[in-house]
Amino acid sequence: MPRAKSAAPAAGTGKPKYLRRGKVKEIYEVSPTELEFRFTDDISVFDKHVPSVIPHKGETLARTAAHWFELCSKLGVKNHFLDLPTPSTMRVKRVQVVEKPKTLGPHPKNYLVPLELIVRYYVAGSLWDRVKAGKVTPTELGLPAGASVRYGQGLPEPHFEVTTKLEPIDRLLAMPEALELAAIDRKQLDQAKETILKIDSAMSREIEPRGLLHVDGKKEFAIDTEGSLMLVDTFGTADEDRFWDRGAHERGKQVEFSKEFVRQHYRTTGYFDELSKAREEKEAEPPIPPLPPLLVDEVSRLYTTVFQRLTGTPFVPADDEGPSPERSG
Repeated sequence: MPRAKSAAPAAGTGKPKYLRRGKVKEIYEVSPTELEFRFTDDISVFDKHVPSVIPHKGETLARTAAHWFELCSKLGVKNHFLDLPTPSTMRVKRVQVVEKPKTLGPHPKNYLVPLELIVRYYVAGSLWDRVKAGKVTPTELGLPAGASVRYGQGLPEPHFEVTTKLEPIDRLLAMPEALELAAIDRKQLDQAKETILKIDSAMSREIEPRGLLHVDGKKEFAIDTEGSLMLVDTFGTADEDRFWDRGAHERGKQVEFSKEFVRQHYRTTGYFDELSKAREEKEAEPPIPPLPPLLVDEVSRLYTTVFQRLTGTPFVPADDEGPSPERSG
């Protein structure tokens, strides 16, 4: 597990320069080739920023992501991770972010592929919504025509989906549009899929003995300065991926160990239906209400518990650790 160390200042500025804010993290420029992610304790669901703060959330995400990036390095998967200057701050290699990479030239390099690649191993989340609505058929899931599909069902083969990355609301893409938008070819997309399966297989081998199932998750890639695929952003955390308690699933129940726990709250209150209706009818979206205080505490405990079960490391908040030693090597 990488240890935090003192942050180095950005070249020529004395400190990292603020660039922009994502859904739950702030992005700073360290140098022309390096960025800094600062993970906040904010939370978002359904592409909506929840007006609640979840204690320790940012730290658990940064440290969990670093754990998986180190696994990727052992697997020989090229990625953008450099270091953790603090327990909630990550340094990464920098790439260009443009909505249409083809504007960079005929053979663009060093850019974020504007796609999210999702792999599902069980029927859950938005996939279940689409199954219920008849938008996804059993045959599309590798099942016999007319087969009954149930929530929590394991899929015979991993189910791949591609969505937009830089649009205000993520939308599913057909493969031709995805390739055109991302300025990549089918060979590169297949390579990305193979890489995801390799990573997910290693993740499952690590977490299943700790009583977790990897249900689904998203990953993002860039094309580096050499024109090769490079894994970027973060993955394998309670925000990007869905995990279930393995024992409960074997007994026919799905116990959430991911942000899905929060999504289910807003489904139960009826907010999700209200939001979905507004989006379908292209009306003003209703503001998302804050989480109840007791639920905030429960969600905070969820994130620290997920960190411990994913990494096999007890969670001690940074404030309780004292100064962190320099990393060796």
